[in-house]
Amino acid sequence: MVGRLKIDRGIPSRLDRVPDVARAHEAAGYDGCWAGEINHDPFLPLTLAAEHTARIELGTSIAVAFARSPMTVAQLGWDLQDYSGGRFILGLGTQVRAHIENRFAMPWSAPVDRMAEYVAALRQIWSCWATGEKLAFEGEFYRHTLMTPMFTPEPSGQPAPRVYLAAVGGAMTALAGQSADGLIAHAFTTRRYLEEVTLPALARGLARSGRDRAELEVCAPVFIVTGRDDAERAAAAAAFRRQIAFYASTPAYRPVLDRHGWGELQPELRRRSLRGDWAAMAELIDDEMLGTFAVVAEPDRVAEALAARCAGAIDRVLPGFAAGTPEPVIAAVLEQLKGAR
Repeated sequence: MVGRLKIDRGIPSRLDRVPDVARAHEAAGYDGCWAGEINHDPFLPLTLAAEHTARIELGTSIAVAFARSPMTVAQLGWDLQDYSGGRFILGLGTQVRAHIENRFAMPWSAPVDRMAEYVAALRQIWSCWATGEKLAFEGEFYRHTLMTPMFTPEPSGQPAPRVYLAAVGGAMTALAGQSADGLIAHAFTTRRYLEEVTLPALARGLARSGRDRAELEVCAPVFIVTGRDDAERAAAAAAFRRQIAFYASTPAYRPVLDRHGWGELQPELRRRSLRGDWAAMAELIDDEMLGTFAVVAEPDRVAEALAARCAGAIDRVLPGFAAGTPEPVIAAVLEQLKGAR
């Protein structure tokens, strides 16, 4: 769908802060606001955001699919789509096996196949509610065959929610192209990885479904290292060196490093993470790596650099500023970015 670049913002997980922040994002002219699932539920903030806005799109980035039954997520998505007047985007991700099994106490297996079935189940449940057709979904991982009038929600007058999938690897990315309405790229993604791995895999999936690129949105968060002086820029750089090192220690993300010839760094970062040596991990992220994963620029150059990184590949961007970046700097950068679209 590459065209006008959409600019999104995050919303806080703390519910008492959501109304003011969501209203401010809408008043500032942003296209969407997203809630993540980290240490709070992602759906509750979006309910409040829907109540206090009228135009801005609202999405989960992401909700952990395998921690929930498709029926549970279908109900959440249906109600948020209804309440928001059709502005809801259901962003789903798999998480990793250790978290699914040991944090959520849920089953893990064949994540791409399971996610494909999960999305198909959601769509059939929503179709059942919209049309009255019999619910008869029977797959390898999920089975939904019972739906009575008492448990069928009222008609909403809205289309089914859009479903976006988070993906890093080629197989999950292809699934997004085949079965989803959008792709949510990971923050640990480079422009080169997008061009050489993500977009070709997406094209393969789109071809399987008989669709073209214009029918799907690519969303991506991008780290921003900036500040008014050397001290502010150094603080932002240090924060994102730590973040990049944390992601780079994850075996599943090694292919991104391999693409740049940095693959051997992953096991060393992994060893240090297991020792809890977080400061030493960040020291391994040099300036070249930082500039590959983040936009590093003075405030008046950030908008241009970020637009160039997105051009032809990313449809909507969530600029990520380091904690402590002064609000006037953030506001100025985002105003420039909106003007540069």
